[in-house]
Amino acid sequence: MINIPHLLKVAAAWISIVYVICFAGVAFMPGVRPGFMRYGLHMGIDMGQNILNLTTFITGLVIWNVIALLAVGLFGVLFNGVKK
Repeated sequence: MINIPHLLKVAAAWISIVYVICFAGVAFMPGVRPGFMRYGLHMGIDMGQNILNLTTFITGLVIWNVIALLAVGLFGVLFNGVKK
């Protein structure tokens, strides 16, 4: 059995750390964004202007935490529910 509340806390900490590193990377080295889009997401698009401020940081952090918690929560439920 997986301890789902503990798993969700670990996932929230992990995604928050990754998000802060990515946001800082784009803030300090904006040239990495097109390369990431091309090779990481397999897209070539015009990124337009950079919009990096406290609002976009907090909003993105919340959105990514919600996505991560839903995904990890589903994993925990399925792991505990599926018979071996």
